[in-house]
Amino acid sequence: MPKKKKKNKRIYFGQEVQDAIVRYNQSDNADERNIIYQEEISYAFDKLAENIIHTFKFTYFDYPLLDVQKDVVSFLVMNIHKYDHTKGSKAFSYFSVVAKNYLILHNNTNYKRLKKFDDISLMENTIGKNSDRGKLVRELMSELIVYFETEIPSMFKKRKDMEIAYAILEILKKQEEIENFNKKSLYILIREMTDVNTTHITKVVNVLKRHYKFVLNKFYKFGTIHTKTTFF
Repeated sequence: MPKKKKKNKRIYFGQEVQDAIVRYNQSDNADERNIIYQEEISYAFDKLAENIIHTFKFTYFDYPLLDVQKDVVSFLVMNIHKYDHTKGSKAFSYFSVVAKNYLILHNNTNYKRLKKFDDISLMENTIGKNSDRGKLVRELMSELIVYFETEIPSMFKKRKDMEIAYAILEILKKQEEIENFNKKSLYILIREMTDVNTTHITKVVNVLKRHYKFVLNKFYKFGTIHTKTTFF
């Protein structure tokens, strides 16, 4: 007897969906965009969000996973215009990363509060438990961001190193939006943002930490890091 052919499983996010996203972004007609989304994109986004939530075990949100899934889909729709098929990336890969980044940043109970650097506790202990501690920390972080924005190009010669450093800086800028985050989560996010391995990230972080300790001492001594003191 001839062997029965196996039925192909439905590919929920294939080339057809990618083409639909391209047409959606190219259209200026709201009604047309709504039809394209509802008929050709909606199912793929729903399924993508559901699969990533369960595959990567994002199970620690403090509200139902169905609502989490809806939030992820809303975020995908909000960022759909950023997808550029001319850059060669597949829509499935692009939106998978977008969804994972969203979930990492909003997983309220699975991750501990973000540690800006390993020695952040040193900064808090030095500042002390006075009523102005929060204000001082905010002032320091604000000046630190400006410092790194200015100095990163001179810290690193390789473009990839600078990309990693700027990715870390971007996370520092969004620290108020990140409720719970630990070192492992930070590395995962940076890897997805820069497509490099953990060893490479660690090398860049170590350079930033040396500068961080220097400007931290400067801040304690002068009340600001904007002085003419030379690094090392």
